[in-house]
Amino acid sequence: MHARLPRRLRSIIPATAIGFAALSTLTYAIDLGLLAVAFDVLRLPYPAAVTLGYVVAFGLAFVLNRVLNFQSHGNVQRQTGRYLLTVVANYVLFILLLSTTLEAIGVQFLAARLIAGACEAVFIYLMMRVYVFRIKRYR
Repeated sequence: MHARLPRRLRSIIPATAIGFAALSTLTYAIDLGLLAVAFDVLRLPYPAAVTLGYVVAFGLAFVLNRVLNFQSHGNVQRQTGRYLLTVVANYVLFILLLSTTLEAIGVQFLAARLIAGACEAVFIYLMMRVYVFRIKRYR
């Protein structure tokens, strides 16, 4: 898909951003599906329902991005540790604080999660690219 972009966009948008968007769409759909089932069907409290979807989706996202998108061969333990730090920060800032606040002030629960998801997508991609799966460049 990256190769089909106009040349100017290809020079601005990294191929990993396109791969991240595709994989994130899949894992986000899984996240929202689990949220809907846990909140509407199982009647779990909203923070617990959000947590369930989040944990499953981000575990899957790590594996898929490591293997398919960033094609990383770095130390998996170090990357997992960095990813866990990133996920915890993301969880506290965007999932618990932002989405729960939005839901508490009356935003429909899936809309609250969608808004938080847009913010977290940018944060997670940047952290994966520069921190979790960073490539050492030698001059």
